[in-house]
Amino acid sequence: MTAILGISAFYHDSAAAIVVDGKIVAAAQEERFTRKKHDPEFPVNAIEFCLKEAGLRAEDLDFVGFYDKPFLKFERLLETYLAYAPHGFSSFLHAVPVWLKQKLHLRREIKRGLQGAYRKRIVFTEHHESHAASAFFPSPFDEAAILTVDGVGEWATASYGVGQGNCIHLTHELHFPHSPGLLYSAFTYFCGFRVNSGEYKLMGLAPYGQPKYVDLILERLLDLKEDGSFRMDMSYFNYCQGLTMTSAKFEKLFGGPPRKPESPLTEREMDMAASIQQVMEEIMLRMARHVHATIGTKNLCLAGGVALNCVANGRILREGPFEQIWIQPAAGDAGGALGVAMFIWHQLLEKPRKAVTEDSQQGSYLGPASDESDIRKFLDDAGAKYHFMEDEAALCDRVAALIGSDKVIGWLQGRMEFGPRALGGRSILGDARSTKMQSVMNLKIKFRESFRPFAPSVLQERVHDLFEMRENEPSPYMLLVAPVRDERRTTLSENEQQLKGVDKLKSIRSEVPAITHVDYSARVQTVDAGRHGRYYKLIKSFEQQTGSPVIINTSFNVRGEPIVCTPEHAFRCFMATNMDALVLERFVLLKEEQPNAKQHEIQDYLAEFQLD
Repeated sequence: MTAILGISAFYHDSAAAIVVDGKIVAAAQEERFTRKKHDPEFPVNAIEFCLKEAGLRAEDLDFVGFYDKPFLKFERLLETYLAYAPHGFSSFLHAVPVWLKQKLHLRREIKRGLQGAYRKRIVFTEHHESHAASAFFPSPFDEAAILTVDGVGEWATASYGVGQGNCIHLTHELHFPHSPGLLYSAFTYFCGFRVNSGEYKLMGLAPYGQPKYVDLILERLLDLKEDGSFRMDMSYFNYCQGLTMTSAKFEKLFGGPPRKPESPLTEREMDMAASIQQVMEEIMLRMARHVHATIGTKNLCLAGGVALNCVANGRILREGPFEQIWIQPAAGDAGGALGVAMFIWHQLLEKPRKAVTEDSQQGSYLGPASDESDIRKFLDDAGAKYHFMEDEAALCDRVAALIGSDKVIGWLQGRMEFGPRALGGRSILGDARSTKMQSVMNLKIKFRESFRPFAPSVLQERVHDLFEMRENEPSPYMLLVAPVRDERRTTLSENEQQLKGVDKLKSIRSEVPAITHVDYSARVQTVDAGRHGRYYKLIKSFEQQTGSPVIINTSFNVRGEPIVCTPEHAFRCFMATNMDALVLERFVLLKEEQPNAKQHEIQDYLAEFQLD
């Protein structure tokens, strides 16, 4: 037996993953245990879980891998500061002490994190190598082109190459400071959202605006080539030498200072979001076409933070030259932990690889699960009122009926998802047919911006009936956006067609309005019996009761909080919000039956976890 632990840490979204004899046994992000969103600290809790799941101790491990090369990254940091000196001295003073104290001593930090029990080899792969390994090795392809796109690793900001059998080979890179991820993050920052976590908000805001700044971006900010590579005019940006993303010159170009966080959104921010989203889609399409022309395979694997831009992914699938694409569900830094472990097994140890028909990611259900006896004890100790459903079919029928009666359901089943998306393991569910559900969920459950869209979970065998996707097209990881089919759309009145900005939310645009964005798109998750088990049975029951094969699926958390991990987390969130029911495995809790439910206040809940 060969056991390999992969680690990502100290930059963004720390995680651990364990691979035993080539099989992915467990993977989880540290934030789920510490309750600190995007926790960058050494993933002590995630490692402890992974080892426990594998039945191993640290001393039993054969290899430990780290997802990038810290000395190369430090070299880039120093060279950048020298290039911009004397500008950026304050940023230099802010960053370098952390490197000297911790990030340059990763062998020491890893050994300390494993309590000194591990004394064997530690492997450091390059950042984009880890991304590429996480994209190709779990994929269902024997051969595929690989494209990785993010903010920055050591020097690379994007790379491409090929995966064949048990080997990946990256051949080309785009280098810092010219970065698709940092370009998008600059607009995220300027529009008043938090960098490294608010990019998906910018993507969700884009359909409310007009892409009126596209030409300006392409004329002034970057020189975009046919192959998708580009050079940025760095005089408009400040991330190389400062503590902000954009410069005064950027502010002048776009008519004023950045939007202050939490202030009202204006037409400018909506138009900027629409514009940079269109530019990013064009960059990704050009990259995909060039990679296809160079590599020549029919399959594409994607990873890196930009691969979470599911609108661009959907366009690559519909308009690009590849027949099939597979995207690592944990496409950001967290997935690097899995990538380095897979890289060691296949590439360094030269172990054979056999691609499986679906993929070897196991639905990305790689985190902790809860035992029903432990759930019962917790609920009894908490004084909660519950109904235990012995029969799974009866459970699914009852929950489906609740959803069909406009109830909002907290749903915790099986193992927690690895990656940023809730996929039916730790989800909040609702009726996609409801005209009021989007605003109810956003404002009374999630406590987040009203413009944010919700995603659908749809039976895979029915996906082509509702969305412009191929028959039985898989999208199990919610990483593709597709348009709602024309015949499912409703006709807008002349007045509705004139609405602008968030007023567009007032219009009913399809038969499933709660998951139809204002541009008639949806971020689709397909659900199948093989991967999704009880979640598939729930939606199948909902279809039998209502005729609709689709429900709302959003992550089980409130704004500023990581997705819940344990039944305790789920119960606290349930009691502190306006959720109607909570389903913990086969336990069903109704809010109206809970004693002292009104004494739980969301403000106290947010304050306890120091959430936004």
